[in-house]
Amino acid sequence: MNAHDETWAVFWCSLLAPVLFGEVSPRETGRLLRSLAEKDCTFPDGQRKRPSLSTLRRKLRLYRQGGFEALARRPRGDRGKSRKHSPAMLQRAVELKQEQPLRSEETINQFLRQEFGRTIPPSTLYRHLKAAGATRLKLGVTQTKVRCRWTRDQTHALWLGDFEEGPYVLHEGQGVPTHLSAFIDCHSRYVVEARYYYRQNLDILIDSLLRAWAVHGASRELYLDNAKVYHAHALQAACYALNIRLIHRTAGDPPPGGLIERFFQTAQSQFEAEVRAGEILTLQRLNRALSAWLEESYHRHVHAETGQTPEERYRLGLTVIRHVDTQKAAAFFLRKVLRTVHRQFADVQIDGLFFRVDSRLRGDKIEVRYDPFTPLEQVLLYSRDGQYLGVGLRYDRQQGAHAPTPAPPPRGKPKHNYLQLLIDQHEQHLDAAAAGIDYRAAMARRAWPFADFVKTLAGELGRPGGLTAFSSEELQALQQVYSRQSELDGPLLREAVRRAEPKTIPLIVFHLQQLAQQRRR
Repeated sequence: MNAHDETWAVFWCSLLAPVLFGEVSPRETGRLLRSLAEKDCTFPDGQRKRPSLSTLRRKLRLYRQGGFEALARRPRGDRGKSRKHSPAMLQRAVELKQEQPLRSEETINQFLRQEFGRTIPPSTLYRHLKAAGATRLKLGVTQTKVRCRWTRDQTHALWLGDFEEGPYVLHEGQGVPTHLSAFIDCHSRYVVEARYYYRQNLDILIDSLLRAWAVHGASRELYLDNAKVYHAHALQAACYALNIRLIHRTAGDPPPGGLIERFFQTAQSQFEAEVRAGEILTLQRLNRALSAWLEESYHRHVHAETGQTPEERYRLGLTVIRHVDTQKAAAFFLRKVLRTVHRQFADVQIDGLFFRVDSRLRGDKIEVRYDPFTPLEQVLLYSRDGQYLGVGLRYDRQQGAHAPTPAPPPRGKPKHNYLQLLIDQHEQHLDAAAAGIDYRAAMARRAWPFADFVKTLAGELGRPGGLTAFSSEELQALQQVYSRQSELDGPLLREAVRRAEPKTIPLIVFHLQQLAQQRRR
């Protein structure tokens, strides 16, 4: 007896209870049944009507003969069989499907129309094919994968990242589209980084990852789309160096990326819908609003699947933080371009800026490496075979920066053995080539230590102490802006504090970024 039949059986037993439990005598049974047939009652299917006297007598007889189970409805004798289509027609449909499992219902019906002069509706056809074990799945030709749900037991065990189209923003007086780059933690559903950009390419992906690594450390695994940008050698090298397992979504198989796609849907319905309904924003204002929405709404709202807020689940699942040296990680993402040193000016050009090069390299084709995420003040120079050639400093070509080449002095008779000189020079050259490249010396050093930066800010805010004057969350925000803005100094910091009202760390960080951009212009 199924649940439906059980409901009806209970209904009839409740009506006939006085008779079933002997509360009325056999003589009074008929009178009771007639009285029940004259009263309206609510049936299990929701209808309000009177039970017929014949039905009450039949139900009472069935109960006395077979008990509670006898009140279940008897299934039809032809249940599961077609009463409209002949067995021969249905059998032919099964044969046609078994003969070629990829045949569609339209193709099968063409055969049936020719032989029987009629067709079978798609739903009826599928039901009979399934009962006969003649569907693609049961015939073993389906390509649908049996999946398991993506889950992890700890925070930062797996991050998922992707791009999504964003709303338009105001840029130089025109509306331009944006692209949302986001990374989400699989265990907690906490968004470790999300930001809108003008474009979606490797530079943007790297910028997002560096921001996430600077605040949260590295994850154990990183799951990305199968697009070409996610297969870049620089990304693979950085992940190997940081001991991160890089996983790519299989081509033509979108379901595994459902977690990040679900976040994009939430962002579109809850956040971007409000953005599109209001006045058009600038990119900076849009990202500030996104950060506010993540912290005040998304991270504090109970997730339907986990039953916890992403913020709480992130904190409870956090067992270890794998700190990342962002400057060391950024070295893997230096952009590399080939340039020919100008024969007259002895310089190279990058993004409209000029960098002076040793005049002896004029006319040579060299490799220029630079950080695309910081203001271009210097570049690293390498030969085409990877030999380090030095640093190229930014300069004004019109004013010049190369010292004039001195005239050679008059030469007398050589006093040294030319062959021995060649041998010595060759050995020096080999020693220099074997010495390797000092990457740390090549990277720019900060003139203002982070501790002095924090101590100065604490004094401006009237807080006693240096690093101890701030919470760990505030120090993370300060460390991030410090690592991204090389122009930071005392006057810039004091001006940012003066502009911030109220004087909160997020607002001070915002003004620091704005002032640094103005200074670079």
